[in-house]
Amino acid sequence: MQRLQDRVAVITGAGSGIGLATARRFAQEGAKVVVVDLDEVAGTKAADEVGGLYVKADVSVEDDVVRMFQTAHDAFGSVDIAFNNAGISPPEDDSILTTGIDAWRKVQEVNLTSVYYCCKHVIPYMRRQGKGSIVNTASFVAVMGSATSQISYTASKGGVLAMTRELGVQFAREGIRVNAVCPGPVDTPLLRELFAKDPERAQRRLVHIPIGRFARAEEIAAAVAFLASDDASFITAAEFLVDGGISSAYVTPL
Repeated sequence: MQRLQDRVAVITGAGSGIGLATARRFAQEGAKVVVVDLDEVAGTKAADEVGGLYVKADVSVEDDVVRMFQTAHDAFGSVDIAFNNAGISPPEDDSILTTGIDAWRKVQEVNLTSVYYCCKHVIPYMRRQGKGSIVNTASFVAVMGSATSQISYTASKGGVLAMTRELGVQFAREGIRVNAVCPGPVDTPLLRELFAKDPERAQRRLVHIPIGRFARAEEIAAAVAFLASDDASFITAAEFLVDGGISSAYVTPL
C-alpha cells in the first residue's frame, strides 16, 4: 500500500521501539520520514534505513520542538503527519507512596509536556495547509487502573488522551485530525529491560492479555499508519486501543 505517498511525517522517539517500526512502515507506504531522537547513533541509523532525515531534539524542550518542525518543513515543504511518540518509563516511577517529585516531573515533561509542545507547534503548519493528521502515543493504562503502578506514567498518558480529544474536536473543521493510539504492553527494549528486572511483575501483566502475548512494535505501527492515512478520514478525537483485548477482559482464556 502507498497510502502515505509523498506525505511528510515527523516521528519522535523514532530511533527504537514503536517509533522505529513506524518509521519503517511510513517509508514503506511512501512517506518522507523525519526521524527525531535524542540518540544520535540510533536516530541516524534509522533515518539512513528509511531514506529519511534525522533531527536531534529533546522534545521536552520547546525550542527543540520548534526547530524540528521548521527543519522538516524547510527540507520537504510541508508537515502532513506528526506522530508524537517519544516517552519514558523509568524504574523510579512506581507507587505514589514511593515515587519522588523529581521522578514525577521528569516523566510528565517527557511524556505529556512534549506532546503539548509538539501539537502546539505542528498545528499552525497544518492549518496553513488545510489538512493534517496527528497521532499521539497514549496507552491502555490511560483507560484502566493497575495495582502494579507507575503513577506518573499512568497520569501522563491519561493527560495525552484527554488533550487528544480536545484538539481533535477543536480543529476538526480545519481538516486536522488528532487521535491517540493506546498500545497494550509492547515487546520493546524498554519493556524487556523493565520486566527482566522483575519477571513476577511481567507475568502479572501477561496473564491479563486475552491474546496471550505482548504486542509487536510492528502491530502498533500498522495502527498508526492507518490513523495517519486517509483510510481514517472520518476518525478524530479517538482513543484507538491496540491492546490484545486487555482493556475489555474480565477473565482471560486458559
